[in-house]
Amino acid sequence: MYLIVGLGNPEEKYAKTFHNMGFLAAGDAAEALHVKFKKRECEASVAEGYLSGEKVIIARPLTYMNASGRAVKQLVAKYKVSPKELIVIYDDYDLPKGHVRIRPSGSAGTHNGMRSVIAELGFTDFARIRIGIRDEAVNVPLIDYVLSDVRKEDYELFISACKRAAEAALALASGRDFERVMTEYNG
Repeated sequence: MYLIVGLGNPEEKYAKTFHNMGFLAAGDAAEALHVKFKKRECEASVAEGYLSGEKVIIARPLTYMNASGRAVKQLVAKYKVSPKELIVIYDDYDLPKGHVRIRPSGSAGTHNGMRSVIAELGFTDFARIRIGIRDEAVNVPLIDYVLSDVRKEDYELFISACKRAAEAALALASGRDFERVMTEYNG
């Protein structure tokens, strides 16, 4: 079993913000598996499907970004997911806009949602798929930037990045070699 978690904020007013890239990618993963977010459990909206004969849980925490770890911890406990079966997708200001970066472990960097996840779980050795959002041309405080809507001229770039992140998550969940998935999707 795999658990794919896309980080974001649950209210509609955040739907097209940079901080909701994880939610969008989780939606793309659910769509690719032809499943819908029908259940609410563990403070998350959940979709269940199968990939290569394995159950895959796709979740969007409803706790808001900075408390994402609470929902992730509950989901990990409920589904008895090991660190190797957890994949978290989120936006990352430390990467240029539209870039996707996959890593098998690591720190939270500047991301408060990931800080919450790591603090609640107590470990860092789980897959993370980061979607770059930094735009060198924009000079506003980070909190204002991540909660602002994606500009129309960049919308297609981010839609494509979210789809690539979802594809990468599903490739990992299907049991593909981690290094090969990184080679194929990083960049």
